[in-house]
Amino acid sequence: MLTEQDILAKLREVIDPEIGLNIVDLGLIYSIDTNAENQVHVKMTLTTPGCPMHDAMSTWAQRAVAAMPGVAGATVEVVWDPPWNPAMMTDRARAQLGWR
Repeated sequence: MLTEQDILAKLREVIDPEIGLNIVDLGLIYSIDTNAENQVHVKMTLTTPGCPMHDAMSTWAQRAVAAMPGVAGATVEVVWDPPWNPAMMTDRARAQLGWR
């Protein structure tokens, strides 16, 4: 059975190449939904609407989830509401960036 924690663990392997941190700790993952057929839908955002890595990062996230055992299919939707802000990062991410 797929759990949100398993999916988040897999998404932690996806690194924002401009910042060097994973997309989960950056606070870019807004929601994860699964259904009875093991289809996974992820809503994520990016640090800015003009992010040059928009297509690449959503594709990397989709491929990471789709490659998980038991996943029948995966989609990633990039959303802009609410807008991302640094308060969405985990304490660990802020510490890695030297922020308090």
